[in-house]
Amino acid sequence: MSRNDELSVPDAVRFEAPELPYRPPILARRPRIALVGCGGIARVHLRAYADAGYDVIALHSRKRESADACREAFFPEARVCDSVAGLLAVEGLDVVDLTPHPSDRAPLIEAAIDAGIPALSQKPLALDLEVARRLVERAEAAGVPLAVNQNGRFAPHLAWAREAVQAGLLGDVHTVRISIQWDHNWVVGTAFDEDPDLVLRDFGIHWFDLVAALIDGDPVDVDAAVFRTPSQAARPPLSASVRIRFADAQASLDFDGDARWGPQDATTVLGTRGTLRCSGPTLEDQRVVLATEAGVCEPRLEGSWFPGAFHGAMAEFLDAVWTGREPIHSARQNLRSLELCERALSALR
Repeated sequence: MSRNDELSVPDAVRFEAPELPYRPPILARRPRIALVGCGGIARVHLRAYADAGYDVIALHSRKRESADACREAFFPEARVCDSVAGLLAVEGLDVVDLTPHPSDRAPLIEAAIDAGIPALSQKPLALDLEVARRLVERAEAAGVPLAVNQNGRFAPHLAWAREAVQAGLLGDVHTVRISIQWDHNWVVGTAFDEDPDLVLRDFGIHWFDLVAALIDGDPVDVDAAVFRTPSQAARPPLSASVRIRFADAQASLDFDGDARWGPQDATTVLGTRGTLRCSGPTLEDQRVVLATEAGVCEPRLEGSWFPGAFHGAMAEFLDAVWTGREPIHSARQNLRSLELCERALSALR
């Protein structure tokens, strides 16, 4: 199969992919970061910040030994604090990164707001939409920037897709189709294995967020179904399908988390002026092709989702804070993503 055949545009002219700002912004100064929660995902955050040349100056975790281990592995000069209050009192902080599970996160966000320190919360912002709204309103009333680490937005292929839509290369988006087959049984024995809504709330939230970034407006209707496969080892259902209908657009999301062999990841975005496809065997190994009336182009992308997209989420947040603009993953904007997820979960009840 030829590359043109993949997009059903035989003999299409190939042109140079346009330069789009999909890479993390370059910060005006070196940030001073505090991180709360030194579990597994924290190491991805810390690796991203170390690779970017950022300073993590304070760490806190419920288990002191976890914080000590992260300090030694990534930022030996960092201070390990015995309490969140002590961490938030460290002089000169630019931002606090909050990585604990969402059930533990709301009081941490509130503490950061009360301390007047910009906060980047791991996703999802909250397990309850009303709690999320309350946190957003509290941050806005206090004038404290709050954003959500929707790191998927900053994965190279999805970031380029987002910027292509923003640049008008696809015209008006009317269809988004997402199909992912992968093995999510790694959650066995972790806290994630206790969440019955895992596949949509924790994993799927990346793609609800993508849909919210690509399609404007409120959904007219949301339908969803989940399925527990006979072979999966995890407790919650690992397969799900979601259909979202807007006034002038639609989105479909299919997740198959018990694909132990032959993983595949595909995202298609259809617009009135073009088609964009991302495809590959994993979230990291992705090819992007854009087809328009002018022909077909394929950008050569740099970076990674893990850990590069975590750098992207922090860089976008701090650049926005320091330049006085709203970050694209602000907590206020993230409410749309949470609302789509909540509508899908409500359809299951």
